[in-house]
Amino acid sequence: MSNRALLEVIALDAEDAVAAQAGGADRLELVTDMAADGLTPPRETFAAIRAAVDIPLRVMLRKADGFAAGDAAQLAVLVEEARALRAEGADEFVLGFLHADGSPDLGAVEAVVAELGGCRWTFHRAIDRAADRDGLRKAVADLPGLDTYLTAGSAAGVEDGLAVLVAEAARRGEPGYGPRLLVGGGLTLGHLPELRGAGIDAFHIGGAARPDGWGRPVSPEAVARWRSALA
Repeated sequence: MSNRALLEVIALDAEDAVAAQAGGADRLELVTDMAADGLTPPRETFAAIRAAVDIPLRVMLRKADGFAAGDAAQLAVLVEEARALRAEGADEFVLGFLHADGSPDLGAVEAVVAELGGCRWTFHRAIDRAADRDGLRKAVADLPGLDTYLTAGSAAGVEDGLAVLVAEAARRGEPGYGPRLLVGGGLTLGHLPELRGAGIDAFHIGGAARPDGWGRPVSPEAVARWRSALA
């Protein structure tokens, strides 16, 4: 049986997507505006990327910097965008919302998930800002389609979150701990031995795929280095 790990790469446009696939990415996370840590891309961007590559795409559903869903009007806009992306053919997503006190905004999450028709989705790094990670996991455990948590184990990044990630990996199968851990957020190649040793098998990179910065496209060579390290 293969122990090949999943490598997900952030893509902003079709050029990024083609380069990431060429380097060996298994899946892409589609976003726009990395200055705000990644927002929902336009439908046209999704369509262009979908036409350019044949690997799975997870589309961000997030309208503003931070992890609040916003007021009722803002949430309605996001729900409509989710509906439109589904109509365009998107079938995997990334989302997650918190209240100001760090508790999960279940109303907002449920409203968006209701538009996804059972599609698979990732609860993103909002979990790293949650007041109670374990409580959040259990609160959203039964939502349809949830199969992944994107997390660094800490709001400060993987270096500070390693112990949490290893501990959560050891709880796989417990209530709330069924979804796959997708590790990202300050992730380096040097973190891989400990994470792989803990049984973690999914990794997410953004800046690491762009040695020349976010103003330049994904480097297929950089992605290939990660693919080789995870083979």
